[in-house]
Amino acid sequence: MIALARWALRSPVNATLLAFVSSLIPWLFWLGTAIAALVTLRRGLALALPVLIGAALPLGWWWTQGDAVPLATLLLTTLLAVILRARARWGETLIAGALVSALLIKLGVLIPPNAGAIVAELRSSSTELDTMLSNYAAQGISVDQLTTLVMGALVGIVVMLASVACLALGRSWQAALFNPGGFREEFHAFRLAPKEIGALLLLSIVGFVLGVPSLILVSWIPVLIAGIALVHAVIGIKGMSGLWLGGFYILLLMAWPAIVIVLLLALVDSALNVRARLAGS
Repeated sequence: MIALARWALRSPVNATLLAFVSSLIPWLFWLGTAIAALVTLRRGLALALPVLIGAALPLGWWWTQGDAVPLATLLLTTLLAVILRARARWGETLIAGALVSALLIKLGVLIPPNAGAIVAELRSSSTELDTMLSNYAAQGISVDQLTTLVMGALVGIVVMLASVACLALGRSWQAALFNPGGFREEFHAFRLAPKEIGALLLLSIVGFVLGVPSLILVSWIPVLIAGIALVHAVIGIKGMSGLWLGGFYILLLMAWPAIVIVLLLALVDSALNVRARLAGS
């Protein structure tokens, strides 16, 4: 992958061609998005525009076919790359990404056109879900509005996480080519400052008061990323095997209480700076 990134940076034509071809292939859009992020981080948005357009053209076609995730991920990743290049702070970058993701969810642009058919299929395969939605309907709650809200929120969370992953991949390529080991050091050092935690908490409160649940959901994604960075840093400081990271991610995907624990660890780290204490000891 590093050789591919090096080839892409040799000329705008190489990067644009790679972004275009990879965006044409289903489930390979992340490669074109990461290439666009790499060029944006390295050369700025103006010089990355041909690459962005090359990736956006096929992803725009996928949008017309009902899949908004690839194009939304490309645009959000590029925005995050611009902010990270200008500010060099992951906390501010992720908070901006959360705000944009909440806006996309609120506007309904991420809701699949076949959301009703998907929910109907899920209801037919899950009696528990069908019973729950029937109970909501009996209470006078619109099932269509509820399912639309849930689908939009889920897709928005996926777009946000995919954008962060593509940005991190592009950043890691940039570090590997021009500053070996820099991305590992940068990611291990990432922690949310208390004022950034306060800003995310304020966004959650605003979302609750204004009745915008999407703002509450995406506001905690930066905290989750900070918690993951803390786990990486602790394993690195202790010199533990990479198998610990594999086990951590399996636990994170399989057991939802692990997500709550990671969120709490990030909050504690924001106040106490766990890395500094471990390094000192």
